[in-house]
Amino acid sequence: MTDHVMMALGNYRFSVSTAAYQEFKRSTSYRWAEQARAGRRPALQYMGPGKETLELSGTIYPVYKGGIGQVDDMRTEAGKGKPLSLVDGRGMAWGKWCIESIEEDQAFFLPGGIPKKQTFRLSLVAYGEDV
Repeated sequence: MTDHVMMALGNYRFSVSTAAYQEFKRSTSYRWAEQARAGRRPALQYMGPGKETLELSGTIYPVYKGGIGQVDDMRTEAGKGKPLSLVDGRGMAWGKWCIESIEEDQAFFLPGGIPKKQTFRLSLVAYGEDV
């Protein structure tokens, strides 16, 4: 990857000059099973990792660079219905992730309905591959 790419999700590239995300949120849960015990607190047993999610949100200025179709390109990747490889700009492979949702807002329109500003929120969930 070139150094201007922040992250690659499948064939989609987030980059500083096009669809850069300004916020990166990561949530990881851990599973604990509860076993009731008479006269004592329940015992807990670690069952392994739970769901892991990422949320990327950012702003796109379509008339600046990258064009109007960037959010549609994200939707194209989501529409493949397959887990997508996620690799960050430092070359770290994060494994496979699924796009759960894409939100888009548009503002400040040019003639013909072209927005000057788009904001997006992309929600991902780890695929949970067998290792």
